Amino acid sequence: MDPPSHKKNFKDKEPVSKVEMAMQKSAQQELKQRQGAENYAFNRVIIELEQQQFHEFCKQMQHPGE
Repeated sequence: MDPPSHKKNFKDKEPVSKVEMAMQKSAQQELKQRQGAENYAFNRVIIELEQQQFHEFCKQMQHPGE
């Protein structure tokens, strides 16, 4: 390969890598948003379970013989 064609190939690859980087960044942002939504939903479920357990505990403390 002669040097001018090498430079041409390098220039052709440069925009592709920028596009790929932009796609990766976009995919990472989408993943981060999805994980945030999943964490929010998971935390909500855990809080509800903790509240149910706390109410059951309170009932047991009010009526220890039952």
